[in-house]
Amino acid sequence: MTEADAPLPAGYPQEWEADVVLRDGSVAQLRPITPEDADALHRFHERQSDESIYLRFFAPIKRLSNREVHRFANVDYHSRVALVLMVEDDLVGIARFDRLDAEQGVAAEVAFNVSDHFQGRGVGSVMLEHLAAIGQEQGIERFVADVLPQNRKMLAVFKDAGYEVTQHFDDGVVELAFDIRPTDQSEQVRAEREQRAESLSVKALLAPTSVAVVGVDSHAASVGRQVLSHLVGGGYRGDLYAVADHDLELEGCTTYRSVSELPPMVDLGVIAVSDDDALAATEECVRHGVRSVLVLSNGFAETGTSGQARQQALMRVVRRHGLRIVGPSSFGLINTHPDVALNASLAATMPKHGTLGVFTQSGALGVAMLDLLARRNLGVSDFVSAGNRADVSGNDLMQHWFDDEHTEAVSLYLESVGNPRKFSRIARRLSTQKPVIVVKTDMSANGVPRGHNVRSTKHGAKAFRAMMRQAGVIRVDSAHRMFDVAQLVTTQPLPAGPRVAVVGNADALGVLAADAARSYGLDVTHGPVALPADAVVADYAEALRVAFADPDVDAVITAFIPQLVAADGDIAAAVTATATEHEKPCVATFLGLHGIPEVLTAERADGSVERVPSYSMPEDAVRALRAVTRYSEWLQRDRGHLVNPEGIERARVEALIANVLSDSPQGRRLRPDEVAELLSSYGIDLWPVHPVDNAEEAVAAADQLGYPVALKSVSPLVRHQPVTAFRGDIGGAASVREAYAALDDRLAPLHANRFVVQKMASPGVACVVGSSEDSLFGPVVRFSLSGAPTELLDDVGYRMPPLTTGDVKDLIGSVKAAPLLNGHRGAAPIDHAALEDLLSRVSLLADHHPEIADLELNPVNARPGGTEVLGASVTIAPPEKRADTGRRSLS
Repeated sequence: MTEADAPLPAGYPQEWEADVVLRDGSVAQLRPITPEDADALHRFHERQSDESIYLRFFAPIKRLSNREVHRFANVDYHSRVALVLMVEDDLVGIARFDRLDAEQGVAAEVAFNVSDHFQGRGVGSVMLEHLAAIGQEQGIERFVADVLPQNRKMLAVFKDAGYEVTQHFDDGVVELAFDIRPTDQSEQVRAEREQRAESLSVKALLAPTSVAVVGVDSHAASVGRQVLSHLVGGGYRGDLYAVADHDLELEGCTTYRSVSELPPMVDLGVIAVSDDDALAATEECVRHGVRSVLVLSNGFAETGTSGQARQQALMRVVRRHGLRIVGPSSFGLINTHPDVALNASLAATMPKHGTLGVFTQSGALGVAMLDLLARRNLGVSDFVSAGNRADVSGNDLMQHWFDDEHTEAVSLYLESVGNPRKFSRIARRLSTQKPVIVVKTDMSANGVPRGHNVRSTKHGAKAFRAMMRQAGVIRVDSAHRMFDVAQLVTTQPLPAGPRVAVVGNADALGVLAADAARSYGLDVTHGPVALPADAVVADYAEALRVAFADPDVDAVITAFIPQLVAADGDIAAAVTATATEHEKPCVATFLGLHGIPEVLTAERADGSVERVPSYSMPEDAVRALRAVTRYSEWLQRDRGHLVNPEGIERARVEALIANVLSDSPQGRRLRPDEVAELLSSYGIDLWPVHPVDNAEEAVAAADQLGYPVALKSVSPLVRHQPVTAFRGDIGGAASVREAYAALDDRLAPLHANRFVVQKMASPGVACVVGSSEDSLFGPVVRFSLSGAPTELLDDVGYRMPPLTTGDVKDLIGSVKAAPLLNGHRGAAPIDHAALEDLLSRVSLLADHHPEIADLELNPVNARPGGTEVLGASVTIAPPEKRADTGRRSLS
């Protein structure tokens, strides 16, 4: 029995397994250690240099004893945790922590050992990230480590991780300690490392120095022959090889009979064989050392159960050997940069070189999008079709485009999103640098294409829209509108605000443009100006100069119809020439022109090129401008810092949840005392509620709480009807008896006689704060105002943790009823800081504990001077593995 076939030990946490990208772009497998790793530990130690052994163990230990190895390989995955990093069958890194005695606080001692052959490839950094995340899940707050002063590499791993590290030198050893709770700096470090590694991992795909097409035959219509022809015809600058099962004379490349005969270190293998042969061809590429693979072949997960099994086998092969793969069922890859000129796709014509990165999934959409790009004269930097998205996804491409100097904007047509949490954090980071435009189809089960591995969701489109807004993504509903926006952001500066001027030569078009601008929330502060029919080019230029120079204008909308005095080309030249003199965006409607026509192109004084985008109708121009204006406003908004309230007792909640699931493995709703304990652990005070069955019990409860009190029905039939089911400001025992009798009599016909007594709250606005764990999105935090806004109008805002302080403010302001919080009809504004603090604590609670299936604070009384949580319910359930755990992983 092999190690891979051995049964997993009790308590083995499979959710800790991850495929990770190292600093050099290669892929390795990270997983918890098992007893079966004992032999691998021996081999690992024997290969280490004397210096590495001494730095790890502080002694020249030539060989580890069987007893030592047994102790290292046998852990409980709680007090003692160890991870191993595997490349193929080799163990190349070990990381562990051991929980310290209780009197030393919630701390653990951490240690690493990295193979000499993998030093400098980021192994220690990625393993520390995973250990820290696991430690937080286990309730550990701080790591400590003893490191020899000469072990500079390991000292750098700790110091460069972004944590606040303290160190003390004692008896020849450097004693380090640091809090492992994420900070803005540690999260930034992690994101930067993840981005650099994943970007490098796809570089061989998009800019290969050598390409081998596997599956070329004599038929010109075959897939392999077409791709080879497109590579040659596109002028690919690297070394090009063809693998054919018989001798062929092919212009522009060298032909081989098998993959094994190829030169070493081929960057990209293009698999263009039948589905039955694709797996074997990929295995040949792996054995020969091909660095990455593009699989054009169909017949995988999109075909059903047998295809899914074939795709899983394909992924096992590439993952085990550290390769990245695009596909299967991909339309291909295109890189238009003149130094690369890669057209490894089924597109016969290379698109125009430009600055737009384009990602799509299905081949059919790829064909349509390339056609739209050509018709608009819109250039691209890269074009990628992911097919079944078995490995390389939009997330990977966004990581690549983040610092790609040839890409200024990104567009993604997503038929599914397998890991929304990772998508959100990557898109958010990218959006701060470049516009990200997304078309996303329906989130329902029927909207997911066959072959895409996507979890179900109970939130759907609303949660996805909220996630897009939170990440600063420009979301549109079609490919046409995606390229409407793309042609604007790739040619024009961003608007500073929503104020626009409208200039044209027809009253009707001007009014249409102005009305569209107002309906989309733009402010028309100049015009609409309609030039007369006999206007000459100079008149157009002057009107445009005045509009651009107006300090109350952030963008200029132009709309022209053909006329007799001045030629359309002259007017277009006047528009473009005037736009070159100003750093304000301009959009144009020239009837008959669409996209980025040459007549709307001019050279600036510094030699750069100005291009003004044209739209078929003013509404299209205005819609694109409004989308870009919203993005510009998002960029200008203060996003704050990660929420980090004081008084969080994570370990206390972990213990409570563990007890609940121990007694009720399927989960259950918490009792009131458990809810109060859980909330208090995160600094949330829940007002006590006393259920009562008669008037005397109500009086006793009121006496205990102190007057004034409130008496209310908690029956779902009437609980949100304050006139019918509530009596407040009750000041004494007699009044309690009177109120109880009156409500009991009134609600008896409705069978709603379920009463509670509670301390009377101050005047305020009743709100609902909640969270739920979603199979697809992970934790989702929600906010609304109680009553009709929530129940009838579905006026609910959503955000995905981890939240920043800016996210919390935006969540509160996202609901349509939010003006009620700012003072309405003479009421005093609520304490926004207190409400934001409450939402911050709920977001951390949801993010830290996936076992919290649902939590609702209802009502929350938001008032001047604070907030009061008057009611709460919490349901605990066994958690699913989250798609993104906050630590680096390709999944």
